Amino acid sequence: MGPVQQLISNKLQAEYQPDVLQLTNESFMHSVPEGSESHFKLVIVSGRFQGLRLVQRHQGIYGLLAEQLAGPVHALALHTYTAAEWAEQSAGAPDSPNCLGGSQRN
Repeated sequence: MGPVQQLISNKLQAEYQPDVLQLTNESFMHSVPEGSESHFKLVIVSGRFQGLRLVQRHQGIYGLLAEQLAGPVHALALHTYTAAEWAEQSAGAPDSPNCLGGSQRN
């Protein structure tokens, strides 16, 4: 886990005390230098999301990670759930699509 990923994970743990926290660096799927920490997928399950609409959950995370999103992080795919919603997700969070940008564009 790189320093950006660790920082994001620490902030999310402290703020949301999640039951599930899966933060995956998907930068390798994009046209970025090896070792980059620019594209992440976040799956988070937290009681803090109870009663919040999806947009409110996302706004809270974007606010918490504003500094990282303004700097090294280019993309953050959010999958936010309450415990009950997560229990209904037998397949887990959806897979991220393939990158079609940069040098990989057809």
